[in-house]
Amino acid sequence: MTHFIPQHGGYRNLLSYQKAEIIYDATVKFTKRFYFKPDRTIDQMVQAARSGKQNIAEASQASGTSREMEIKLTNVARASLEELLVDYEDFLRTRNEEAWGRNHRLTARFRELNRTPNATYETYAKAIEHENPGICANSIICLIHIANYLLDQQIKRLEKDFLEKGGLRECMTKARLETRRNKYGNGNGNGTDGNGTDGTNRTNGTNGP
Repeated sequence: MTHFIPQHGGYRNLLSYQKAEIIYDATVKFTKRFYFKPDRTIDQMVQAARSGKQNIAEASQASGTSREMEIKLTNVARASLEELLVDYEDFLRTRNEEAWGRNHRLTARFRELNRTPNATYETYAKAIEHENPGICANSIICLIHIANYLLDQQIKRLEKDFLEKGGLRECMTKARLETRRNKYGNGNGNGTDGNGTDGTNRTNGTNGP
């Protein structure tokens, strides 16, 4: 039997999801430590972090029936993390904390840390939960940049796959034609021998001349 719904799900194996999950957990703890209710920024940051994580998962699951939805939701995840990035940058700026640049020594150290195989929250916990709020925010910003890079690459791959393979409709059509070819074994999929007959000598209701 030809299957036209591609394998889907498995989002927990995506590096982008793994990083987004760490970012969400870090953001929940960060906002509890450095913001005070009823500051609306708490909910906004947590929701942006959650949206980044959840939309990656939903996109992966939706990929089975809609490549278009997968691309859309992955873009939503990317946009949510960008919104969260701006919130952390605002935190640094309004509190006169140093923002690490690309060439900052601690940015370089974070890149080394990120090379740790199968990195989890605990891999980054010392930086994320540092007593200095500036180090906490900058560390999470580094993680967001990493996740955004991964999502950008993911989106490019999804666009390429869509252009080359099409969506579900194209897969369904291809599967149906392949099934008909396998059934009739003659490549034209219409149950005839290619000459408009069914393989016998019957014409006009007779069985031969």
